[in-house]
Amino acid sequence: MTGSSLPQGFRVGHWTDPERRTGCTVVLPPPGSRGSVDVRGGGTGTRELENLSPLANSEGPNAVLLTGGSAFGLAAADGVVRWLKERGLGRPTPGGTVPLVPTAVVFDLVEGTSAACPGPAEGYAACQAARGEGWELGPVGAGTGTAVGKLLGRDRATRGGVGFAATALADGTTVAAIAVANAFGDVVAVDGELLGAPHDDRGQLVRTSCLLPGMPELPEFSRLSAADTGNTTLVCVCTDASVDKRTCAIIARMASAGVARAVDPTFTPIDGDVVFCVASGAEPPPPPGLASSWRIAVIGTAAATATAGAIRDAVRHPSPR
Repeated sequence: MTGSSLPQGFRVGHWTDPERRTGCTVVLPPPGSRGSVDVRGGGTGTRELENLSPLANSEGPNAVLLTGGSAFGLAAADGVVRWLKERGLGRPTPGGTVPLVPTAVVFDLVEGTSAACPGPAEGYAACQAARGEGWELGPVGAGTGTAVGKLLGRDRATRGGVGFAATALADGTTVAAIAVANAFGDVVAVDGELLGAPHDDRGQLVRTSCLLPGMPELPEFSRLSAADTGNTTLVCVCTDASVDKRTCAIIARMASAGVARAVDPTFTPIDGDVVFCVASGAEPPPPPGLASSWRIAVIGTAAATATAGAIRDAVRHPSPR
């Protein structure tokens, strides 16, 4: 399936290795965009997140990279940096343009191998493939080797993937979310129906939050694999709203509520949940005050809804095992 309805100027690109079940996904915002991040998981793998702090003096990012390969996959950011540098995109410095590419990883080494992780060439290829519409969804890019609902082992889990959702506010502002679903917990619908979860002996979906209270200790079958199966939900919220870095941080924090709506349990010590927010609006942000706070609340609420929708979308069209 393909995704669309990104805010104008944003592009998404994948590099996918379907045989070794890994890949990476890059989000390229328009020049001059601002961004920030909210980190909730206890087992994250990241690069250059400090640049997105509201206290940091840098703007950007110039790209956001979501990648497989765990810590090995962080090397794919080097290729994104090279692609941006060749085009003069980055932070101007006396020594030349320096691209800012915050990166977060999912653990997919159980599906593949550390010898086949995304690297610089793969990150570069994802940039080359980036487009504003028609990019793929499902088990592609960073979602190629993902799964959700891993309590009973990865062989009984549900395939994950890359998902997308977007909404338009009354004033025409677009708020969209791209998600990579690789959670320990289940993915649930708005009404609580299981969309992705462990499968029992009959192949039926079973609820992790119901099974966990009966497992005070790590199950025997999981002693070598429960934590090492690796779990993460990654999200990049994209909007054309005119907001500053501090506001992006607030929106990212609000968007994390969407992860909690769609994933149960969530934000565990063995999940690496990270939510980015990138905004491209060119108008000066409104001054602080009640009207500004109200607008932030509206955008953040839409971001949380889009985030939950993107996570659910990620498990609705997976490939067969």
